[in-house]
Amino acid sequence: MSRKVFIWVAHPKAGSLCESLADAYQQGVEENGGVTRRLNLAEMKFANDFSDYKNAPALEPDLRAWQEAVSWADHIVIVHPYWWGAMPAQAKSVLDRALTPGFAYKYHARGVAWDKLLTGRTADAIITSDTPPWIDTLLYWRPMRRVLKNQILEFCGVKVKSIIQLGSVKTANEKTIQKWLGRARRMGVKAVA
Repeated sequence: MSRKVFIWVAHPKAGSLCESLADAYQQGVEENGGVTRRLNLAEMKFANDFSDYKNAPALEPDLRAWQEAVSWADHIVIVHPYWWGAMPAQAKSVLDRALTPGFAYKYHARGVAWDKLLTGRTADAIITSDTPPWIDTLLYWRPMRRVLKNQILEFCGVKVKSIIQLGSVKTANEKTIQKWLGRARRMGVKAVA
């Protein structure tokens, strides 16, 4: 049976480096027997106005498709840029709207414990940044990598295999970008190994 991989390009602009990295990852998965589903944030339509889960509007078709892809997948990969220490607001809005109680987690009636409803899945993430990763680590302690791993994916029960940060995009030449694309492809191969 083929391993099912959901690829989410969480960049709001079409044609980004994130899309190229996702293409390489997808190639690695599919050339090695994996099956993929993919959503590109740049093509998703949904409301960003969200105040709380109790009064949340019904999920739009693209957010339902995102949830369905997560439910279907054995493995998830998120590819996004690093803006102001986090993923773009539109990408975070997908998480706010679609990782709902009853789908991603369920708090216990008493206390602060919760059930992780997305267990049995693994994930990778590829983050692009103008900030060199070593500066992000030394000066800022990797905020997005920590939040994505601990407070988003693992909070919901998804076991993180790998999170990489590639940068500086601003100063990268073609040779460096090709190296990054090769690394993304190898991650895709490893995801289905």
